[in-house]
Amino acid sequence: MTGKVALEGLEFHAYHGVYAHERSSGNKFEVDIVVDTEFLDSAFQDDLSGTINYETLYSIVKEEMAKPSKLLETVGHAIAQQTLKEFSEAKSIEVRISKFNPPIGGVCKKATVSVNKVR
Repeated sequence: MTGKVALEGLEFHAYHGVYAHERSSGNKFEVDIVVDTEFLDSAFQDDLSGTINYETLYSIVKEEMAKPSKLLETVGHAIAQQTLKEFSEAKSIEVRISKFNPPIGGVCKKATVSVNKVR
């Protein structure tokens, strides 16, 4: 049986941005990740091994968010790659990363990049 496992509204203080001051002072980010997966029968027998462990999924996101990058696309791609590597049952990944108050010269609550990767 197929389905989705998602984590929404993960918050991080991270050091992503094109400008040096973004990578030195950091900013608030929000991450949403959705994993399309094949649930194993054991998941319906209350066995964690038959599904995506969202604690492990969070650890992947946290680890990649801790690595400073210029582009959110780079971070999203790394999260998707690591998720596919960790979970063989994952079929596709969608990662949305939002940067709050981006330095665009005007008022903007957040800028968001979405990355989709299919196995």
